[in-house]
Amino acid sequence: MTSTRDWPARVVVLVSGSGTLLQALLDASGDAAYGVEIVAVGADRDGTLGIERAQRAGVPTFVVKVADYSTRAEWDAALAGRVAAYEPDLVVSAGFLKLAGPAFLARFGGRYLNSHNALLPSFPGIHGPADALAYGVKITGATLFVVDAGVDTGAIVAQVAVPVLDDDTVESLTERIKDAERPQLVECVGRMAREGFTVTDRRVTIP
Repeated sequence: MTSTRDWPARVVVLVSGSGTLLQALLDASGDAAYGVEIVAVGADRDGTLGIERAQRAGVPTFVVKVADYSTRAEWDAALAGRVAAYEPDLVVSAGFLKLAGPAFLARFGGRYLNSHNALLPSFPGIHGPADALAYGVKITGATLFVVDAGVDTGAIVAQVAVPVLDDDTVESLTERIKDAERPQLVECVGRMAREGFTVTDRRVTIP
C-alpha cells in the first residue's frame, strides 16, 4: 500500500466501546499533512461512544451485529461487505472486540491493523492488562500488529513499553497503557498511510 500527502489514505476504523483510540485518529486526521481520511467508522453493537464520536466528527457510521445473523460466517461476510463499500486502503481495529473471519481477511488481509494492550506474544486476548498484572510482570505495554487468522498472532508493526507499578490496579494499568497506545497508533497509521509498508513473513517494514 502506498499513499502521498496529495492523496490521503482511506481508512475505516472499527470500534466496540468508548472510542478513545478512534478519537486520537480523528484528531490527527484533521491535519491534511497526516495523510489519512477516516471514511467510515463501524461497530458490532448499538449505542457505543465510539460511534457517537464519529457522528460528531461528521464521519459515516454503520453497525453490524452478530446477533442479526444466523451464523458467525454470515456476520463476517456482512461486515466485510460493509467495510468494502467504503473502498479503504487500511482498516484499523481500535478496540473492536470481534475476531475477523475468513471472508473479512480474504478482502483485507495484510492491511487490517489491530492495537492490543499488551506486549505480544505475551497476554493475548481481551484481558491483557489484567493478565499482565496477575502474572506479576514488571513491564507490559501495547502492540500494533497486522491481523491474521489467529488470536493476536499477526506480524508486529510496533510496540511501546509501559512499566507496571507496585500499586497498579487493572484500571490504572489499563489507562496508562492507553496513554502510550494512542500516540503509537497515530504515528504508525500515519507513516503507513504516507509512506506505504510491506509485510514479509513476520516482518513489517515501513520505508
